Amino acid sequence: MSSPLNLAIVGTGIFATDTHLPTIKKISNLKPIAAYNRTKSKAETFAEKAGISKEKVYDSLEEVFNDSKVDFVDALLPVQFNLDAVKLAIEKNKPICFEKPIAANLEQAKEIVKLSEKTDLPIAVLENWSFLKAIKIIKNEVLPKIGDIIGFTYNATGPWNDENKYLATGWRLKPEHIGGFLSDGGVHQLALLIEVLGDVESVSGLTKQVREQSGTDDILFSTMKLKSGVIGTFTYGSAFGATDKSTSFTIFGTNGSVTYDWSPSLNKPTISYQTGTSGQTKSEKTLIEIDEVNTFEEEFKNFAEAVIKKDKNLIVVPPSKAFHHLAIVAAALESSSKGGSNVKVEVV
Repeated sequence: MSSPLNLAIVGTGIFATDTHLPTIKKISNLKPIAAYNRTKSKAETFAEKAGISKEKVYDSLEEVFNDSKVDFVDALLPVQFNLDAVKLAIEKNKPICFEKPIAANLEQAKEIVKLSEKTDLPIAVLENWSFLKAIKIIKNEVLPKIGDIIGFTYNATGPWNDENKYLATGWRLKPEHIGGFLSDGGVHQLALLIEVLGDVESVSGLTKQVREQSGTDDILFSTMKLKSGVIGTFTYGSAFGATDKSTSFTIFGTNGSVTYDWSPSLNKPTISYQTGTSGQTKSEKTLIEIDEVNTFEEEFKNFAEAVIKKDKNLIVVPPSKAFHHLAIVAAALESSSKGGSNVKVEVV
């Protein structure tokens, strides 16, 4: 049996404690051995939970990357610091994975992409929705049945959550990253959309800030044109008043349609589809219930494989893909500032 990969966790806040650490503990070939946080006491508390020795709780990012025992770094930093972490990773030849969105703005994101393309070092952006089991089922099993793809409607809307444990996070309350909650959560939705249907060419959108606690605009209503020529609508926001949380993605083809629904009201996420060229020739609906995978585990397994094999091409969400997700948000914000006019999505 090969020895486990030793990793350092930097940024030891709520998400590191509640999600990353339990996920890492489930994967037998990963072992947390070092930690860092700007507030050292938080890193020390995290280290106790993670079984990390006190001498491995560092005072700076530089010390983490200088540790020869660390095989890779898992970074959960305010996104405006992702670029600095990537620069350090490349300088110290240390693989790094870090939380979405890729950066605070497109200028930083572009630099991360360009740096990643000049190195063989595995660098991954942790966008776990790209690992949804539903994506492969829709793409490989269902889309071929419904003919040429014409359009789509993507809706992810829900009520404001007063008990959201991330509301008190300073960098979210006063975001330096474009779009605030729109980019923080919206890139998940865009990752799903793009994995299924491909890249977005242009956006016409209107945004609005509903809640002061969001720090910036927090809802988006838009129309999109994909590079494939497919057109559709994309609606996202979780800042509304009392309403049912609704998350569904319908794709329309020349020979049928498919709907992926992962609304919380369902026992399991479902994919339903029907075929036929008209209302008169339509088939009965076929329903597929999905036993979804743990997407957090899958993204860490993917990154670990890339590190072990020293092959960055194995990474499912490299910086170039994550850049596109953020660039769509940027285009939507620009469109809104221009009254909803059509805006091309920027490319690196």
